[in-house]
Amino acid sequence: MGGNSIPARQRTAPLTAAGSLSRLQKAVERAAAAMMKLQHQEGYWWAELESNVTITAEYLMLHRFLGLDEAKVPRMAADILARQLPNGGWSIWYGDGGELSTTVEAYMALKIAGLSPHDERMMRARQFILANGGPLKTRVFTRIFLALFGQVSWDGIPLLPVEFILIPAWTGLSIYEFSSWTRSTVVPLMIIMAHRPVCPLPPEHGVGELFAEAGESFRKHRVSWKTQGPHLENLFVLLDRLLKLYYRLPVPWLRDLAIKRAEKWIVEHQEESGDWAGIQPAMLNSILALHCLGYGVNHEVIQRGLAALEFFTLEDGDRLWLQSCISPVWDTALAVRALAAGGVPAEHPVMAKATSWLLSKQIFKPGDWSIKCPDLLPGGWAFEFVNNWYPDVDDSSMVLVSLKEGLENPETHQAQLQRGIDWCLGMQSKNGGFGSFDKDNTKEWLNAIPFGDLKALVDPPTEDITGRILEMMGAFGYGPDHPVAVRALAFLRRTQQADGSWWGRWGVNCIYGTWSVLAGLKAIGADLRQPYVRRAVSWLKEHQNPDGGWGECCICYRDREMEGCGPSTASQTGWGLLGLLAAGEADSPEVRAGVDYLLKTQTLQGRWEEQHFTGTGFPGHFMIRYHLYRDCFPLMALGQYLQAAKAPEER
Repeated sequence: MGGNSIPARQRTAPLTAAGSLSRLQKAVERAAAAMMKLQHQEGYWWAELESNVTITAEYLMLHRFLGLDEAKVPRMAADILARQLPNGGWSIWYGDGGELSTTVEAYMALKIAGLSPHDERMMRARQFILANGGPLKTRVFTRIFLALFGQVSWDGIPLLPVEFILIPAWTGLSIYEFSSWTRSTVVPLMIIMAHRPVCPLPPEHGVGELFAEAGESFRKHRVSWKTQGPHLENLFVLLDRLLKLYYRLPVPWLRDLAIKRAEKWIVEHQEESGDWAGIQPAMLNSILALHCLGYGVNHEVIQRGLAALEFFTLEDGDRLWLQSCISPVWDTALAVRALAAGGVPAEHPVMAKATSWLLSKQIFKPGDWSIKCPDLLPGGWAFEFVNNWYPDVDDSSMVLVSLKEGLENPETHQAQLQRGIDWCLGMQSKNGGFGSFDKDNTKEWLNAIPFGDLKALVDPPTEDITGRILEMMGAFGYGPDHPVAVRALAFLRRTQQADGSWWGRWGVNCIYGTWSVLAGLKAIGADLRQPYVRRAVSWLKEHQNPDGGWGECCICYRDREMEGCGPSTASQTGWGLLGLLAAGEADSPEVRAGVDYLLKTQTLQGRWEEQHFTGTGFPGHFMIRYHLYRDCFPLMALGQYLQAAKAPEER
């Protein structure tokens, strides 16, 4: 692992490579040319969003549960096997050494696909599982799949009663207090839990060999007290037991009413494209829930849902895998900004097609966000091709800045752009910050319920998105005295960490958060000489690696001492440079060293390699490798540095 900083004696005068303007210019041109080649004919960019094998494993298990054509199963099994680690496990990020829940789901999917427990690969996987605590130590979602196939008892799954959907929003205790990703997954899961379906497996396809003794998976599988745990979590354990008593003696008319309400909610929330919330858990669980209610596989709703999942698949030779989500709007906005920084003019056909496509993706329909903002006019953008129910603030603000930078005549679209700006500003939470999909989604005590073992049931305001909003405001001429900016700046001052960095929710981690905030501070016109800004600059400089790059490994979400530490990557080096450039550090030796790192690691094709996961789904639990990050952020950083190098008088 790389060190934390470049010793001062090594940060000598401008590096020759970085000081060569012609070399820098050629590198930017190669990167821009490579980026333009990746554009789809319709005008968008769309790269793989890689996560972990549970996404494909659950897709394989869905095929068995629904009795679908299993022709794809061997190809999915081949992909799962191709990603196995030498120690027998499967990882949730590159270099993590394997993770228990992921490995259990992979193992069960492979058993369902027909692999023998005596297969050497399965033996290694089984040894990994047993050495790490066994299947009863897995996360809730993994044990739900074990229960669906009769491998553990449903009694051990933390219960979310379907009657919960009947609680009105005005109480402050409804499903709308959950994050959008939780809500869209939990509503169908409540139906599944009410029915407790089981798809029986023949013994050779089960995972009984993972348990120490017969019956352990039923006798010992229950929500247990945490003797050293927080009192609130144990209170919810007691509540879970009371709810399960109610489950055995439900009020029939109330349960029937709740199931009908949940069914209606699911059907209404399906997009015309078949998606639910644009994420695999919501899509897969919605299909399972409706199947529990008697929807056959040939039903129109199910067919659209299956087609949407199919659209998320990728294949290579004999392998087929499923993505957890897709990111064309986000990818396109980033590509436009990178090309603009690289000097590609707005009138270029590539930019014209991309900005036209982005404008066409603006959403003018109310979504779940409008429950808390009933008077706010819609106007945001989503992450995916289609997701009308869940536009998000992060995508919307990034798209707006990309349109400002990439449109030939942005003033001709002023009304449409203003609609997007107003929507973003209207999503500010009471504490001054901005969350992703909802306003004031801040009841973090919900993460204490037994179901919330990933600690991601809510969508509170975060530093990175708040910084992005300030950057958007500044791009469109708003100043630091605007009321929204005043509250956002106060939020960022409160949330800055003692060492000067800002935490990153959607990228790994403090390098991402600190860049996002510094970019926002510069754009909004904040005083960059203030001590709190200089502390952030110092933090970035202190965490530069000896090779000139920046890197931060995913373990930093669990171990704060690892924040800002990790092997250098192209995307994180781009973030480090962008943060320092925003703070006026273009002449610093750290920036020159970072530029030199990117120049030295650029391939002949004008791209960069990157195996590490630098995107975040659920911090520390679900990590993402955006395959476009390694290209767009280095180009953006080199382009901005080139602009600064060509205009020293502006610095």
